[in-house]
Amino acid sequence: MTARLDADPAGGNPTAAHRPPGFVDLHSHSTASDGALAPAEVVETAARAGLAALALTDHDTLAGVAAAREAGERLGVRIVAGVELSLMDGDKEVHMLGLHIARVDALQAELEAVRDSRKSRAEQIVAKLNALGVPLTVDAVFVQAAGGAVGRPHIARALIAGGWVRDQREAFDKYLGAGRPANVEKQRITIADGIRLIHECGGLAVIAHPGGDGRRERVEPLVALGLDGLEVKHPGHSGEDTLRIAALADFFGLVKSGGSDWHGATNGPRVLGGMQVPEEWLDRQDARLEKRRTAAVA
Repeated sequence: MTARLDADPAGGNPTAAHRPPGFVDLHSHSTASDGALAPAEVVETAARAGLAALALTDHDTLAGVAAAREAGERLGVRIVAGVELSLMDGDKEVHMLGLHIARVDALQAELEAVRDSRKSRAEQIVAKLNALGVPLTVDAVFVQAAGGAVGRPHIARALIAGGWVRDQREAFDKYLGAGRPANVEKQRITIADGIRLIHECGGLAVIAHPGGDGRRERVEPLVALGLDGLEVKHPGHSGEDTLRIAALADFFGLVKSGGSDWHGATNGPRVLGGMQVPEEWLDRQDARLEKRRTAAVA
């Protein structure tokens, strides 16, 4: 059973204690990628929300995990080491959550090449923007990334800060989206390689926010590759999506997962903990990992 939170009798920070099973959030982002808050602040927000556990799943990096774990120990929130990988399934991009990563440093080393390619991509996008008459600098983009893995959302923020667009939507519609004049495709990892990397580093491979693609014909080939689970609860899912994906998980014997995909929202469906993912789902993930470890040493 996962660590839980209870209110400190003196009114201070929550501490690990005894209360009935509660809720977890297994999809969140920090400034290690494109979230709004530092890893420790994400954990503090999780504690205030009364979450028993939190998975930090930054894009293509685990750089925030150590700080999140330190804060989790202090606040009584279990931290699941995670990552969200951008993978290719044929010509289609799929986001894959790697949860319960045991060999954090090993996976981080594998992702450094991807991280370097993101920096190069940002530089190429800025060069295209310059050619279009937008005098954005690479340094301005890196300021927005604040040392994290740089991506198009950081470029969009820099465009907003410079007054060249009004908001993220305009930045992507005008310059950064697929087929737009400043877009540059990023280095891709195949979905088979992504699942392999996650497994080699001791984790579970879970398809993130499958939505309308969460159908048998899409999921079955991934099960054959070793897929462990499906993200059932996500703010981008309709009620129909949620029911269908949960049924698929049961049919294929996959674990269920869910989370807010939190980047810093303070209201609306993407508030941290807002998806009310039951702690039991995390327990079942633990059981799947234990079964795998037992089979490996048998």
